[in-house]
Amino acid sequence: MDMALVASALAMKAAGTQQQIATSIIKSNADMERSTVMTLLGGAQPSSQANLGAGIGGNVDVSA
Repeated sequence: MDMALVASALAMKAAGTQQQIATSIIKSNADMERSTVMTLLGGAQPSSQANLGAGIGGNVDVSA
């Protein structure tokens, strides 16, 4: 088997692996951005207030 062909096949395999890693990282970043936006907008994700002190996490009066 020609060594150039072997090197080409190995390079293609490495490129495929890099593409899979990049896709995974992009999806993770997109999920984090979505979670951040939902948190800022007060989305449907329930947030745990178990570790907060009394009076923390309630409604804020912004009319003053």
